[in-house]
Amino acid sequence: MATVSIRIDQELFEKATIIAKAFNRTTSKQIEHWAKIGEMMEDNPDLPYEFVNQAIIAKAEKEAGKLESYSFD
Repeated sequence: MATVSIRIDQELFEKATIIAKAFNRTTSKQIEHWAKIGEMMEDNPDLPYEFVNQAIIAKAEKEAGKLESYSFD
């Protein structure tokens, strides 16, 4: 994946660094995470944050092969 350099507010960078450490991410990955959530929220303004967050987790689980099939009885 190609990368680019951007300028962001120092305060935002510092907050991202703190949160990134708490979630064992790099600062760049934390900012990417926030951007992904922001994009999803703007694309789906009627969805609650928790639903969007769970959708991101479900996608990661699927990509890791950790989902199980569900059958309706």
